Amino acid sequence: MPTISNVSRILCGVILITVPTIEYGGVFLLGAFRKREPYMENPLRQSLFRAGHAHAGVLVILSLICQVLVDSIILPAPLEWFARLGAPVAAILVPAGFFFSVIPPRVERPNGLIALTYVGAVALAIGVLILGIGLVRAGMA
Repeated sequence: MPTISNVSRILCGVILITVPTIEYGGVFLLGAFRKREPYMENPLRQSLFRAGHAHAGVLVILSLICQVLVDSIILPAPLEWFARLGAPVAAILVPAGFFFSVIPPRVERPNGLIALTYVGAVALAIGVLILGIGLVRAGMA
């Protein structure tokens, strides 16, 4: 049975430390909806805040899984780091784009910071594609 590497231990620890920030976001959203704060009266803001919160949670879970999977194969060092960091980078950038693009209370469309979601999506795609190909190749060896 393969063991988890020290790099994975450290990255998984850092990733897990971010979970309370996602929990805080959930508490914020619940409070805003329950109190019917004017901050959440904007449907665009509601949608993007929900999307940001959901993406953060899912991408953090995927980030943890990727660390263990990278340990199960051999990749050249640069590719290994892309595979390790693609999902965690996306877990930061995608929600940040959703949240920061609709800060003004009466916003009618996302501002330029929505581009962070696209950058995060590209990081995610590169990371999981490298990891997926590496896993398939290792399984065929």
